[in-house]
Amino acid sequence: MLTVDFDRLELRPGDRVLDMGCGAGRHAFEMYRRGGDVVAFDQDGDELAGVLDLFGAMRDAGEVPDGAEADIKQGDALSLPFADGEFDRVVASEVLEHIPADTDAIAELARVLRPGGTMAVTVPRWLPEKVCWALSDAYHEVEGGHVRIYTGDELVAKLVAAGLVYEGRDHAHGLHSPYWWIKCAVGVDRDQHPLVKAYHRVLVWDIMKKPLATRLAERALNPLIGKSLVLYLRKPEAA
Repeated sequence: MLTVDFDRLELRPGDRVLDMGCGAGRHAFEMYRRGGDVVAFDQDGDELAGVLDLFGAMRDAGEVPDGAEADIKQGDALSLPFADGEFDRVVASEVLEHIPADTDAIAELARVLRPGGTMAVTVPRWLPEKVCWALSDAYHEVEGGHVRIYTGDELVAKLVAAGLVYEGRDHAHGLHSPYWWIKCAVGVDRDQHPLVKAYHRVLVWDIMKKPLATRLAERALNPLIGKSLVLYLRKPEAA
């Protein structure tokens, strides 16, 4: 389930790309599949071990173009272990809402992006997230959980203040907001609740089969209740 539009990011084969806060690696895998030279970065070593294993499986299965490379790196988002301007593309998906010092993390993302390079940043959208917080403290009051709810304009301002140029936004995963509202209403840990199980089956069916009906439904819902806000930015060319 991808949140970022990689065509809009202008990802090309051979681009050096960073997936900061990669988690289980969903965006890193797609960038590798498209021929990127990918670094999957996270502070969770266990997650990264799984990502590295799947990179190898993709390579062995012939799922990536010749010349594509992928590796992992563990570290701190506030002190990225990369050179200035090292990456052509940077993705930070659903990570800034977890970081108390978000402006410091944004400064690091801008630092490692080359002049002229592009960045995609995604966070939970304000309205769906406000509903989740209102329904359940347990949704966000966990170790490593969400520490803030962004408005779109607030996040754009922080990214622009770091020297990036805002190029546009999108919304994604409109079908997923009701799922999380149900989970928050019945208890976020009650995965076996009948309503949660039933909606989860619908989401899995949608992801696996991509039927036209749900594609059209999500397209209609995304502008209204899309779970994720997606921002696209560019670093200005050097003077």
